[in-house]
Amino acid sequence: MAEENKVESGVVLPPADFTGQLQKEAQEMGVALNEHQIKQFYDYYELLIHWNTMVNLTAITEQKEVVTKHFSDSLALVKAVPDLAEKEYTLIDVGTGAGFPGIPLKIAFPNLELVLADSLNKRIKFLNQVIDELELKDITAVHARAEELGRNKDYREQFDVCVSRAVANLSSLSEYCIPFVKVGGKFISYK
Repeated sequence: MAEENKVESGVVLPPADFTGQLQKEAQEMGVALNEHQIKQFYDYYELLIHWNTMVNLTAITEQKEVVTKHFSDSLALVKAVPDLAEKEYTLIDVGTGAGFPGIPLKIAFPNLELVLADSLNKRIKFLNQVIDELELKDITAVHARAEELGRNKDYREQFDVCVSRAVANLSSLSEYCIPFVKVGGKFISYK
């Protein structure tokens, strides 16, 4: 039976099982989340589930699996970029889909300046609603194909970090992503 959400000062709080699992998995990677961030993750989860009934965003919808396979997996970037919380990195998420890994990274590391890029406008509409409802700052969702966006001077060689998850094989993905990385930057593929 699903745990009922508690209401405190008119705000619906995430269920304890969601909070506990997310905190535990984040802490295992050395990521500390405050109550506001946990609430943002839960609101994101609820938007994802709601929109997924109208737009095919993900096959993974069960709460525990979303936390592990989408949220925690997205936060794993901290293993490759350990100073993610301390520096103000510019990051682009190519082929972001439903916002993975970009949105979880932005929630956990609000200091990031982030661009979410995807070729399907319906996903961009979803991402813009997430950005608005979660009140995320310094984040933009861009409707474009990676190969075209990588030739645009406003995006080419502009980012400290380029990430991508479940988009293409590594050789194709490298061709899509490396043009976004500035000299001394990193392309990190979630594989």
